[in-house]
Amino acid sequence: MTLPDPEFQPEFYNDVPLKRALAWALDVVVTLVLTVVALVMTLFLGAFFLPVLFAMVSIAYRTVMLARYGATLGMMVTALKWRGLDGRAPDALTAFYYSTIHAGQWLVFPAQIASIVMILVTPYRQGLNDTLIGTTMLHRMAPD
Repeated sequence: MTLPDPEFQPEFYNDVPLKRALAWALDVVVTLVLTVVALVMTLFLGAFFLPVLFAMVSIAYRTVMLARYGATLGMMVTALKWRGLDGRAPDALTAFYYSTIHAGQWLVFPAQIASIVMILVTPYRQGLNDTLIGTTMLHRMAPD
């Protein structure tokens, strides 16, 4: 199994940058809600390390969703799926690496800017974390 070639089948990659941005925004909302739930469950002790709690919730949410469904809730709503460059759904460890790198990019903000630029200019619409671990996003209509 292989991915559709962006040169010969561009319909699988058109509008992916916009869809990724929308999916990211939806996932931030989901992560915020989950973080608030975690705050309540810790009797608000989590407020003392809120940025760390948010990052942990974000990594856990993305890892579970990507490993189990091949997409986060935001990606599902925007009809994206996450695949390895060989066309297969990545495993749980790859999902963890992807999620951890994604969270780390927000600590080193220039890396996040570089990732956004890469999504806009690379043929497979890969961000920095995609490039590092060999994954990409494409329209859900692509063959499984």
